[in-house]
Amino acid sequence: MTLAVENYFNYFTEVEERYQRRRGTGLLLSTLDWALIETWKDAGIPLEAALRGIDAAFDRYERKPSKTKKINSLAYCSQEVLAAAEDMKEAAVGTQRDQSVGVPGLGGEEISRFCLANAEKLRLAQGHLQVKLVADECAVTLTELAVTLSNASPTMRLEDMERRLAVMEEKLLAALTITSTEDELFTLRGEADREIAPYRSKMPGVQIAQLQKQFIHKRLFEKNKIPRLSLFYL
Repeated sequence: MTLAVENYFNYFTEVEERYQRRRGTGLLLSTLDWALIETWKDAGIPLEAALRGIDAAFDRYERKPSKTKKINSLAYCSQEVLAAAEDMKEAAVGTQRDQSVGVPGLGGEEISRFCLANAEKLRLAQGHLQVKLVADECAVTLTELAVTLSNASPTMRLEDMERRLAVMEEKLLAALTITSTEDELFTLRGEADREIAPYRSKMPGVQIAQLQKQFIHKRLFEKNKIPRLSLFYL
């Protein structure tokens, strides 16, 4: 595995740890925070740019003579993260990476346990029959993958595994969305808009739209107690 893959699968953890360290508290990330990290990841913003942007935002905050409000969301760092990504793109930073670096802590056994745990959660899923049917189908696939992973070689392609998990998440999301009422989706959209409102000036319109979508998706999974299957949540 390459360093790029290591960064890929450590993206959420590294961003969370950097934010919490700079904020000086173990405050759990909010739904908005997690949704924002997903938009950065999906937009191809390098992990290094996200970490630089968080540091830059906190450095700027700490230089303020008066600090009447604390930084309570990663969204405060959004402008700096986007700026750092643009700077890295222009400077072509990180184009020459060490291709021989392995990925610690992402062995087949660990991923196998992750899949089995999620399969069990999916079997316990309640709610609409259509969601239950898709959840049961995904649980079977996860169990089969877990067996395969337990016997996989060290050179297994985690990218292929992640693609398979992404397909299952998309099927679950489609079932959750189509079985939700208009009122439920309308309420989630309002919740997303209220959470994003204080930070709209710090984000371009495209990112706001992506963040709204990711926020709603995450809340649908949470409300229905459906686990996220991506290796980002391992």
